[in-house]
Amino acid sequence: MMREEQLRGSTSVVGVAEAGIGEVGPGVSALQIAGEASLDAIADAGLQPSDVDAVFCHSAFFTFPATTLSEYLGLTPRYVDTTATGGSSFVAHLRHATAAINAGMCEVALIAYGSNQRSHSGGLATSGANLVPSYELPFGPRMPVSGYALAAARHMHEYGTTREHLAHIAVAARQWAQLNPAAFARDDLSVDDVLGARMISSPLSVRDCCLVTDGAGAVIVTTTERARDLRRPIVPILSVAEASRHMNISTTPDLTTTAAAESGPRAFELAGLRPADVDVVEVYDAFTINTLLFLEDLGFCVKGEGGAFVADGGIAPGGRLPVNTNGGGLSYTHPGMYGIFLVIEAARQLRGEAGDRQVEDAHVGLVHGNGGVLSSQATALLGDASTI
Repeated sequence: MMREEQLRGSTSVVGVAEAGIGEVGPGVSALQIAGEASLDAIADAGLQPSDVDAVFCHSAFFTFPATTLSEYLGLTPRYVDTTATGGSSFVAHLRHATAAINAGMCEVALIAYGSNQRSHSGGLATSGANLVPSYELPFGPRMPVSGYALAAARHMHEYGTTREHLAHIAVAARQWAQLNPAAFARDDLSVDDVLGARMISSPLSVRDCCLVTDGAGAVIVTTTERARDLRRPIVPILSVAEASRHMNISTTPDLTTTAAAESGPRAFELAGLRPADVDVVEVYDAFTINTLLFLEDLGFCVKGEGGAFVADGGIAPGGRLPVNTNGGGLSYTHPGMYGIFLVIEAARQLRGEAGDRQVEDAHVGLVHGNGGVLSSQATALLGDASTI
């Protein structure tokens, strides 16, 4: 039986695309833009739709996501996967696709997502109603923001983290977005703007919260052997690890440590790398507290020191560590679930195709997806040709 570490670099991301970023307007469905992104990603790889024999898709906007998308695109895949762990799903799909390809179940995998939540008057914010009542329900929290606010407040209490620290994360994301012509929010943003913005759930203001946009993304994965003959530089998948610690935030054993503290070390071990080896970081920033928690849990700084790490442009352009280089969910796009856009941006950075926001000498990229209320975590390490 093949061990998981033997999968290192066996598959590669060979095509990426997004569509409908921002606001598509009435009459455009989530399935339409998911299909558009899918076809563009297939073309980006230099392949044809008929080459795709596996479809991985999760969406809150159309049922039987992989089957529905396959029908829309005229595909007849021999492998489908609709793993639904929220925004982390699409990072987890990298792992599942790698396993399926190595098992001989498929050769070319399409991973896709689409949402028209902004144009659809807010749309569906979740994958459906929670059929298991939580202990949180009687207290009337505004979820998911109240759950993240709870984690932020606890981190402040335990480690002296401040609202100013969190504001630096929002400002850094905006500075990266200003280098990305596709970003939804590109106007100037200061720490004072974040602190003075309308409070949503204390201590998080509206500028600590992700955007509400439309958008779709797609990624193509195949064997690295085949990838070498395709049109784009290879982006080998060096490792992927998953971890889940709770569903409801009220059941988490620790509000200031996420399951990224488990998925991250496993991903590094499988890839034979350390945090110091990473050149560019893409983490799921649904809220500013996410970025801080994940940087700590993934080993980029000591637990409790995230505030100092992100302060004064530490993760902004020109800072010590490039984080969320497309502007992230805070300033680039956030169409309900964001995980697939992490993979797309990391691939573009590693292919040297990120334009004004390109990180110099980017050879290793970390992608970290989050689902639910800090519930599901998935960490991937991607590389360029020099890493295998």
